[in-house]
Amino acid sequence: MALSLGMVVFNVTQVNWENPLSEKSSIAVIGIMAALCAFLLLLLLILSKKISKKLNR
Repeated sequence: MALSLGMVVFNVTQVNWENPLSEKSSIAVIGIMAALCAFLLLLLLILSKKISKKLNR
């Protein structure tokens, strides 16, 4: 999760905010979205493991 947040921070610094759809900036925007998706998937995995532990008790 820390790596995905690190990727988000890195890619935010790479975006040209005056033209976010330019060539280099679009790759950074895609990287931001991918890292956020990875973070959400990891969060769902952690939550599902906590739920399964509670159900198995």
